[in-house]
Parts: sequence; C-alpha cells; structure tokens
Amino acid sequence: MKFRPFQPFQEIDRSKRHLPHWQQETACYFVTFRLGDSLPQSMLDQWKREHAAWLEHHPKPWNKAIEQEHDERFIETREKWLDAGHGACHLRRPEIRECVLRSVRKFDQIRYDLDAFVIMPNHVHLLWQLREGADLSKELKGLKGASARACNLALNQEGQFWMDESYDRIVRDWDELTAFRRYIAQNPTEAKLRHDEYTLESRHVLEP
Repeated sequence: MKFRPFQPFQEIDRSKRHLPHWQQETACYFVTFRLGDSLPQSMLDQWKREHAAWLEHHPKPWNKAIEQEHDERFIETREKWLDAGHGACHLRRPEIRECVLRSVRKFDQIRYDLDAFVIMPNHVHLLWQLREGADLSKELKGLKGASARACNLALNQEGQFWMDESYDRIVRDWDELTAFRRYIAQNPTEAKLRHDEYTLESRHVLEP
C-alpha cells in the first residue's frame, strides 16, 4: 500500500475540542486514545489551561521549531504520564486487550490499513491509513464504542471506558512515519512492561 503523507495544498477539514484535529481524505494518521481514568482530572485541567495559554502566544502557521516545541511540551509529557501506568489499567489483562484487538482489526483492509499498533495497559497507539470514503472521526467513534461495550461487558461494569477525546496527527512525511513506527515498537520497553501486559503488531504495510 502506497504511503500518503500530509498534502499541504489539499483541502483540510479542521475541527477543535480541547485539541485541534485536522483531516484529509485517505491520509495516514498516528492516533492515541486512553482509558477514562488514565490521567488525573486535575492534571488534565492544568494541561488544558497551559495549552490554551501557549496557543494564544503561538498562533499558526508554525515553523518546524515551534511545532517541535509544542509536541515536546504538550504531547511527549502526556505520553510519559500514560506510560507511568495511572488508573485501573484494564488493558493489562489479555482478555480485555482481545476485545480491543477485535475492534481494531474489524475493518482493516476495508476502511483503513493498519501499519502498526500497540495496546498498552491504559492506552492505545495506532498508525493507520484511511481508504477512500472513510472518515477519521467516524472510524474512531465506531472502534472506541464497540470496544468499550465489549470491555465493559467482560469486566461486568458500566460507564465511561475510554476518555472522550483522542489525539490524532496526520503523518507529514516518510521520516515521521518511521519515527512513529519506532515509537510504537519501543513503547512497551520504555514502559518496562512484561510480554503478557501488552499487544504489539508491526505490520509495516505502507511503502514509500
């Protein structure tokens, strides 16, 4: 499958909740979604305030250096918190990860192509490319909704399973794609997990 990076002159569908979301048809994305209790609410509220203040002083468009500063301050810090293993970490259990895995694979090679993914104890990273006609927000809503119902049933519980908002980024170029592949592959090692505490697949189906 040919890799399709961000196209600067192609139409962009922009939306924003707490995070900005950019969509382009048939684009490749790095996506992260988290369990509802994976980050303390007080920390989330603090990050939202800091992020809003930073954005006021750094309006887009950004150059490479500003974009790197943003990711280091507001993305990488969150990833370190996730890897610290806060919350109940239901995905540490193989049978719960299997519920998520079925949803992740359900429309692979139909609506999207999975290049790599890892299911960690309290979050999931996906590297996937959408096919023609697929919509990122709809695919994530369906995946998270179906997996939440299955996981709650397996856990004999009700209520919010995933945090509402996901992080998504259109992959800019081949170098960034390979960097995301490395990050996904190394995430369990960086978090010092045992082999039975995560599910990792590095398919690398996308080609230059």
